[in-house]
Amino acid sequence: MTHRHSIHCILPPHMVESIAENAEDQRTRRAALELLSIDTTVRSERITEQLTRVMAIPSLTPHLQRYLYSANQSQNLPGTLKRSEGQAATGDLEVDEAYDGLGATFKLFWDIYGRNSIDNAGLDLKGTVHFGVKYDNAFWNGTQMVFGDGDGVYFNRFTISIDVIGHELTHGVTGHQANLVYHDQPGALNESMSDVFGSLVKQYALNQTADQADWLIGEGLLTDKVNGVALRSMKAPGTAYDDPQLGKDPQPDHMDRYVNTTADNGGVHINSGIPNRAFYLLASALGSHAWGKAGHIWYSTLCDPRLSSTAQFLDFANLTAANASLLYGSDETRAVIDAWEQVGVRVTFATPKISGNWVLHFSWGATPNYAQVPLSFNGNGTFSGSLTGKWHQQDGTVLLSFDTGPAKYCGTVDGSVGSGAMTTFAGNDGAWYLTKAGTVGIREGILSVAEPGAVDAAGNGISVAAESTSA
Repeated sequence: MTHRHSIHCILPPHMVESIAENAEDQRTRRAALELLSIDTTVRSERITEQLTRVMAIPSLTPHLQRYLYSANQSQNLPGTLKRSEGQAATGDLEVDEAYDGLGATFKLFWDIYGRNSIDNAGLDLKGTVHFGVKYDNAFWNGTQMVFGDGDGVYFNRFTISIDVIGHELTHGVTGHQANLVYHDQPGALNESMSDVFGSLVKQYALNQTADQADWLIGEGLLTDKVNGVALRSMKAPGTAYDDPQLGKDPQPDHMDRYVNTTADNGGVHINSGIPNRAFYLLASALGSHAWGKAGHIWYSTLCDPRLSSTAQFLDFANLTAANASLLYGSDETRAVIDAWEQVGVRVTFATPKISGNWVLHFSWGATPNYAQVPLSFNGNGTFSGSLTGKWHQQDGTVLLSFDTGPAKYCGTVDGSVGSGAMTTFAGNDGAWYLTKAGTVGIREGILSVAEPGAVDAAGNGISVAAESTSA
């Protein structure tokens, strides 16, 4: 069970291990070993939090409440309260940077994705700074953020990078939303989701377009004594640093270079470079602000109930293509597929083929309760005509829901004909079939519901019978 809830730290363990092995100063090596040992304690805390978590009820009223504490160089959490929501800056740089970073993360998720804090129910945002002595990390322990001051040799203070704060808080979002297990490919997806939205927090705060962004994670975190620019590069995985003490950035940018390892929970901080680059490629292809279309596709996929906790890269890629099709259309779907193919993940999602003008034939209950309605299927996942609503199709299966009325339709489409079943979830069930306009052998006239007490296609009861308009 512990593999599901390993500590979520911004600093990958291979960097800490390199310090412990290569640092010239004995005190620095000892501090690195102590840092690795803290993992076990925090992992236990996270397991307890996961097992006792109560599912929150989503709230539509935004609730931003920040609490910033100082551990005063101890490892006691949460520490001494230094600043809470609405209070003025304290003058303690780490406290104020963390306060601003928590707020920027809340703002991105609420403004752009309508998410009310980490749990979507207005969870208070808590953070502790000055954790430990020269502690080289920042982490989310399941209930709050924790920041070290850095050793001053390799790392500056861990509040210096707003994307680091966004990264760690996104681990909380992922835990509440999808709970991707923290090993191998699902674990790398977990890390990648945090890098993606951590970068978007920074881009949104700076109002940067995809072309203007640096796509670096932890820019400013490395001291000038280190040969490197950041912890990771989403644009060019494997190029963030190359240093005698920290080693070389091991992230691959393509499935051909996927790293098979038992370390780092199966390389979760390493192989995350592959989905990271896929997102960068998509955002660059779509242009404008990355938190827009690209961000919505990724966020919708994170929230998609079809996303398994053990999802592999291909599973996630297929869902991003499906959600691009549902949210936007064929151009965006093609861009998603191309981005994944450039990193060696061949999407198997079939681009929806249903489009244009069709006729929906439906029958509720008794055979006489039968009618037809014309519908036009649009590339953005909506349909219009006599009724409006949304549609989704994948691998031949089509789902229909209406803007008004409780009816839900599910079935299959093959060529110019489809069929299936529908229900209102209130004891009303029926059957339907769908034909492309102009299909040979199908009557061209449209029937309207003509039975007293009939139900229309959307599942709404009709009190007055309509006259038949059949040709």
